[in-house]
Amino acid sequence: MTGTTSGRGGDVTADRISVRGLVRSYGSRRALDGIDVDLGPGVTGLLGRNGAGKTTLMRCLATDLEATRGRIRVLGRDPERADERTEIRRRMGYLPQSPSFYPHFTVFGLLDYMAVLKEMGGRRERHDEVRRAMRDVDLYDRRHSRVRRLSGGMRQRLGLAAALLGAPELLLLDEPTVGLDPEQRIRFRDLVSELAVHSTVVLSTHQIEDVSALCRRVLCLDQGRVIFDGTPSDLIARARGRVWEQGSRPEEGVTSWRLADGRYRVLVPEGAENPDSTARVPVEPSLEDAYLLFTGARGSTR
Repeated sequence: MTGTTSGRGGDVTADRISVRGLVRSYGSRRALDGIDVDLGPGVTGLLGRNGAGKTTLMRCLATDLEATRGRIRVLGRDPERADERTEIRRRMGYLPQSPSFYPHFTVFGLLDYMAVLKEMGGRRERHDEVRRAMRDVDLYDRRHSRVRRLSGGMRQRLGLAAALLGAPELLLLDEPTVGLDPEQRIRFRDLVSELAVHSTVVLSTHQIEDVSALCRRVLCLDQGRVIFDGTPSDLIARARGRVWEQGSRPEEGVTSWRLADGRYRVLVPEGAENPDSTARVPVEPSLEDAYLLFTGARGSTR
C-alpha cells in the first residue's frame, strides 16, 4: 500500500508502520525472527502464545527496543535517528504490558506531566486535553486521587488515558483490557474504534473477544514469526468443518473441553479424524476456535 496521508508537521506514508527483516535477539535466543509487515490506519490485532514475540514487537515499534537486525519505519521516520525517534514519540500513544507510574502523583498531575513530556501546547490547552483523556476512561472523578491508592483496573485505565493524550496517529496497546470490567471494556472498544478511523492501532491481547469486536486484520505470531496475516473472517474460514460438539469425551488427538451443559467442544486438526462420528454435531467456529486450531493449541485429551 502506498500513498500519503496528512498529519501534524507534514505528510507521512499511508503505511504508518513498515517493518522489513526485523530480528531481535536476547543472547542466542531470537524473540523476533525476520518480521516483514506493513500496517496502515485501522485496528490490527496481534495474537500468539506467551513468548511468541508480541510484546517484543510492540516494544520495537514503540522505539523502546532497538532491532538486532532489519529495518523499521514508524510514521515514515527512522527510530534509529534520535531526532526522528523523538518525533515518533510525539505522535504516538503507547500502553505497555505492565505500566508503572510515580505513586505519589495525583491522576491529574501524572497525566499533565506526561502531556508536558509530549510537548502538548500551552497550559490551558494541555489541561483541557488531560481532562478529556480522564473523562474518556472514566477517571475524572478520581483526578485528585494519588496513584498509589488506585485499584489495578484504575491504574490500567490511567495507562490508557496516558496513551490517548493528543489523539495520537499511532496507538500501541499491549494487553489494554486487563483488569477492566465488562462495561469498561465496551467503553474501551468504542474509544479505540473511533480513533481507528484516522489512526493506526496495534492491539496485542489474549482477549479474543476484543480482537473479534475491533480488528479488521489479525497477525498471529509463533516463535518470533508471523504465521498468519489476514482478516478475522479469513482465519475463521480455515476452521470451518473442523469444529464439533458431542455428548461424550473424544479420543486423544484432538483439542477439546467440557461445556457448561455437559457436552464437549471438539477442534479436529487438519488431517485428523474424529472417531465419534455418529455423535458429533458440526458447529460454526468462533475466532477463538480458529486461532487454537491454527496455532495447534491443545486442550484436554483424556
